[in-house]
Amino acid sequence: MNLNASPRRTLKAPISAVGRGLHSGHDVRITLRPAGVNAGIVFRRIDLGVDIPARYDLVTDTRLCTLVSLGSAQIGTIEHLMAALAAVGVDDLIVEVDAPELPIFDGSAAPFLFLVESAGTIEHGGARPALEILRPVRVEQNGAFAELRPQQGGATGFDIALSIEFQARAIGAQAYHFHLSADAFAAEIAQARTFTLRGEIEALRKAGLALGGSLANAVVVDDEKVMNPEGLRYNDEFVRHKLLDVIGDLYLAGAPIVGRFIGCRTGHGLNNRLLRAVFENQANYRLATGVPERSLQLTAA
Repeated sequence: MNLNASPRRTLKAPISAVGRGLHSGHDVRITLRPAGVNAGIVFRRIDLGVDIPARYDLVTDTRLCTLVSLGSAQIGTIEHLMAALAAVGVDDLIVEVDAPELPIFDGSAAPFLFLVESAGTIEHGGARPALEILRPVRVEQNGAFAELRPQQGGATGFDIALSIEFQARAIGAQAYHFHLSADAFAAEIAQARTFTLRGEIEALRKAGLALGGSLANAVVVDDEKVMNPEGLRYNDEFVRHKLLDVIGDLYLAGAPIVGRFIGCRTGHGLNNRLLRAVFENQANYRLATGVPERSLQLTAA
């Protein structure tokens, strides 16, 4: 398979926004800034003066979101932004934030995609690697699984097939197949919102979590009923959002994936375990030529 590296991309100009933190309930300011060639995607906690690279081996919590940390500094709920960056092909970016989580906005990736598209992207040199999956790698837990396989017949790009199943009748069993591209992401995936079950909200808030959650930034399900007055954005919004999470979580590999993802009831934890399993053995993958592997920092934790 020919995996010639394309030029790396960053933003044309900085752009900022303010939104509520899902778990803290406090306002969070985020600024996306252009970064130099091979800088990668870096979360900058401006309140702490700490930079945290967006890397799978720095993920330290996956219970309610994907969270990366460096020392005592952390930044959570990064998956929606990472999905938008994966879709448009941004490689180098500084994400300034003044809190330990990104704003949730409306619970989807669409606001992040809007910010990136409003700022514009530009090729700025260097070489963008592609991470080609060479053999199947699979992780499992309690009947759920996540797997990466090689592409078929010389195909390129990233294909995702995901299925979910919930007891809540409004969700039930859903499946979706998707080939990642900027246009398809914007049309089919970006607007799918995070969701929760009504019965879980009280326990989350007693634990000091989801304090900023509301019907404005999440779909709330009460068995067969969707509580949001406006209803769903897609009939299968739930599986589309889980697929969005897969895209964001796997972009922490540090390079776009050439391969096929197949998952059943996967979540942030299994997605991260899958990347760790891939990088445990160099026989599982290869990178496009012309890019030093050290620039990707792909060493397993």
